Amino acid sequence: MSTRAMGPMAGVRWLTKAINLGRHNPKAIFGAAGLMMLVILVPMLAVMLPLQFTGAGAPSTGRAVATLIGYVLVGLLVSPLYGGMLSIIDAAERGRPAKATDLFAPFRSGGGAGRMIGFAIGMQLVHCLFFIAIIGIAGTGIGSWYMQLMAAQGTPEGAKLLQQLPAGFGTAIAMFFVLWLLACGIFAVGFGQVVLAGRGPIAALKEGFVGSVKNLLPLLALVVSTVVCWFLVALVFAVLVLLAMLLGKLAGAWLGVVLIVPIYVAFLLTVFVVMFGVMYFMWRDVCGGSDAPLQTAGAMAA
Repeated sequence: MSTRAMGPMAGVRWLTKAINLGRHNPKAIFGAAGLMMLVILVPMLAVMLPLQFTGAGAPSTGRAVATLIGYVLVGLLVSPLYGGMLSIIDAAERGRPAKATDLFAPFRSGGGAGRMIGFAIGMQLVHCLFFIAIIGIAGTGIGSWYMQLMAAQGTPEGAKLLQQLPAGFGTAIAMFFVLWLLACGIFAVGFGQVVLAGRGPIAALKEGFVGSVKNLLPLLALVVSTVVCWFLVALVFAVLVLLAMLLGKLAGAWLGVVLIVPIYVAFLLTVFVVMFGVMYFMWRDVCGGSDAPLQTAGAMAA
């Protein structure tokens, strides 16, 4: 499948469509987002928090590496859920029936979970290559500084490290931003190819790379518009939380908690839905939709 180069403002369109996502089947889309939030956050809190606080906060490179490996493993295991979410969105946009529990369809026989995990492993390798490129150009001190920062996060030593930036930090930040844009495009287009077009991991990585390079300007417009939108949403969220806290002071702390928790959950659900919506609409524009048979493209939502 060939990829297309979109106009610079396509990124704004992807975000706009993602914000409006859910109008066709909100129960399935937001229900799936809620299930995903539980499935991802609960294991992460159960597994990662003990790793984070082992050693009573003492800096430890081994603990930092263990935490990083834990995050990577959890990310690989839950990657098929991303496929389930994209399939639900695709079904809703195409007018096909879908339900929230279709989120777990990739784990069923023939659901493609292996291909999705394979693609996620490929993306981890891409991230490693990008990290090596940054260190190679900006200097090896960046890598050691980052590992020390990971080991000392949440401690006074970590705060000191943030004040002692290594040489080449500015170059590393500039490279990181460009490569991060590229990686986001590779993931959005490539994962869409795996899930909705039936591509293998290697072919999807290639097509994701080409599609991302062709659309760096739309990706930049997407980032800028997302920052502006994020600022407005954060402002509204802060006002709502402040009102809830004021009501809590007047009527009791319990009321503040009762009001704040639903606001926070709604905020997280919205973030999940918009994020996957942007991925879906970018894939659909750049790849022109699935070239696989309709029953293959919608297999995960069946």
